[in-house]
Amino acid sequence: MGTPAGAAASMAGGRPRRRVHRAWLVAGVTFLVLLASAAFRSSLGVMLVPIEEDLGWSRTETSIAVSLNLIVYGVAAPFAAALLERIGVRRTAVAALLLIALGCLASTVMTAPWQLSVLWGLVIGVATGSVALVFGAIVVNRWFVARRGLVLGILGAAWATGQLVFLPLLAAIVDEFGWRAASLAIAGCCAALVPVVAVVLRDRPSDVGLEPYGGIDDEAAAVVPQTAGAAVVHAVTVLREVLRTRSFLLLAGTFFVCGWTTNGIISSHFVPAAHDHGMQATTAAGLLAVVGIFDIVGTIGSGWLTDRYDPRLLLSVYYALRGVALLAVPALLGPTVEPPMLVVVALFGLDWVATVPPTVVLCRTAFGPERGGIVFGWVFAAHMIGAGVAAAASGALRASSGDYTSAWLLAGALAVAAAVGSLLLPRPVTASVPGPARR
Repeated sequence: MGTPAGAAASMAGGRPRRRVHRAWLVAGVTFLVLLASAAFRSSLGVMLVPIEEDLGWSRTETSIAVSLNLIVYGVAAPFAAALLERIGVRRTAVAALLLIALGCLASTVMTAPWQLSVLWGLVIGVATGSVALVFGAIVVNRWFVARRGLVLGILGAAWATGQLVFLPLLAAIVDEFGWRAASLAIAGCCAALVPVVAVVLRDRPSDVGLEPYGGIDDEAAAVVPQTAGAAVVHAVTVLREVLRTRSFLLLAGTFFVCGWTTNGIISSHFVPAAHDHGMQATTAAGLLAVVGIFDIVGTIGSGWLTDRYDPRLLLSVYYALRGVALLAVPALLGPTVEPPMLVVVALFGLDWVATVPPTVVLCRTAFGPERGGIVFGWVFAAHMIGAGVAAAASGALRASSGDYTSAWLLAGALAVAAAVGSLLLPRPVTASVPGPARR
């Protein structure tokens, strides 16, 4: 690999000095963008109670903003590719980071609940949704031929874990300096990333006279990029075609529950629920960071299992275990962290994103490689809609009853229902492919 100029690189001790391919720098910056956007999207969870206490707003009013944020974030997924095709990877990342920064800055002078919904629900929801998993996948597909799976796994971990591991730091800032300081810190981090993105990211390797890492991708070279309008129309057309199939309804329905039982109630309401039981916000956020750490193990392990076992059975087990953990939460929350609570937190982490590999495989086997990716985009949208509905519903249940017990029980029951629904999915069949031997 490399150019003639690279082959004639400067000599050190008689040995040519090998240069790091720019693809790895691009992947590193993409990792930071995904990590930051995921962390900042979920940060409202640790600021919810301080905002309510400071501004006198109710849990129902603030939960609307959380719900809107999750829904907008998810619905952006099927159309993110169209945006990236229209304005490019670098411009999309810069625009998203600036929008997050501006939204956070503006939130420090809020005076009404509807402003929280506009800033965190719409502005930050659109911005973070534009640089989520689809963004990372497009960067990897353009810049890597070799090591694609490895880099996709690393970026996926950044997206999933970034939602949780920074919460203790943000909670500490909130405790020490107030929620406005945390909002300003987020804005500062986004602003600091902008010049890094502008310098390193490029839309394609050819923009800087390079080939992708690992050589030319013949399949990618043969594809003529769609216009943004055509991409949007195609995404809607695929949805219309699959909407009435049992496979899509079950996949979307179970992933709706997945969103309800993760981002919807745990990310958005675990810290406020722990606060109701006398637990410090930093302690509760620390438990969510533990969820993020176990998630890395669970995601990698689930990918390994998905290659070897029926993905329907894996989904059923994941949802059943999650249901048991959710049903146990009301009895375990208290001012201190006891060992049974740590077991529940570990279960949350191990199957937090473990549902993704089997769901992706089922989308592909049910709808084919051409439509499977777009179908998963819509299934992911259902995931975030479920999260958004759960955020609002859980807040309303807490406001009406005075605690979160009914919200935890409802989430646990839905997870058990998803475990049953997973078994009703059609058995995945790997079709024989004529021509060259399958890899």
